Amino acid sequence: MGPTDRFSPDEVQRILGLTGKQLDYWDRLRLVSPRREKGIRSYDFRDLIGLRTIKQLAENGVPANRLQRALAALREKLSQVQAPLAELRVLSDGKDVIVERGGARLKPLSGQFVLNFETRELDEKVRVMGGRTADDWLAAALEYESDGNQKAEAIEAYERALCVDPQRVDALINCGTLFYESGNLTKASEYFRRALAADEQNSQAHFNLGSVLEEVGDVDAARKHLRLAVRLDPDYPDAQYNLAYVCEKLGAFDEAREHWQAYINLDPAGPWSNYARQRLSSRLQTKSAGNI
Repeated sequence: MGPTDRFSPDEVQRILGLTGKQLDYWDRLRLVSPRREKGIRSYDFRDLIGLRTIKQLAENGVPANRLQRALAALREKLSQVQAPLAELRVLSDGKDVIVERGGARLKPLSGQFVLNFETRELDEKVRVMGGRTADDWLAAALEYESDGNQKAEAIEAYERALCVDPQRVDALINCGTLFYESGNLTKASEYFRRALAADEQNSQAHFNLGSVLEEVGDVDAARKHLRLAVRLDPDYPDAQYNLAYVCEKLGAFDEAREHWQAYINLDPAGPWSNYARQRLSSRLQTKSAGNI
């Protein structure tokens, strides 16, 4: 979801569970106001975050007029921040509004910094509705990926798809792959595990997770998932290759030889076929020498 996305008041009410009266009241207080173009009112995604924050603060006992005074004071103190509710972390203990910025917590009305203050952190994750389907977000993510230079946007779109459908396995796998490519193996592993929780018979998810586990040094667990990938899809050449590689690391040379051969049979002209042949030949020579 990008900053140019627009939502009608009706969509905002459905997404956030608000009423028209609440939107009008917060508009009058100039907390969050819709854009008006040719008589049509609309909100963008930052507005949704702001409205979500106001709703949670109200539910936590902070009156809207107190929030309005706090935001006015905050805008004066942080003039470079154009949309405090969207750009900063807004917290409350049920009495005071507290804003967190750069690890520091500030009471906007008094200007006092707050230390060791127990607060209830707001959930800033907005549930995506309003007609946008998981397929819509997946298509947007794939388009971003095709560009090559918009991986961050692609990840965001995949995550929006998962807000709509948390069990969407293709979005989980693709998002995990982007994190893997960026070197964030922890996040990659998280997404691949989520994919397996949604579909434990997915060979791609087992392969990807096994590959990540091998890189972080958990070779036994890597072999377990790569074996499952091969069992579920015996014609998956990359899974055969990675399993052979992991088996050699574990000293399971007979099993490794089986999977080197399977890889060569499946992809005889593949990018790693020469290496696979070298490993297979090396193991055969070692075995022959041992029989002399």
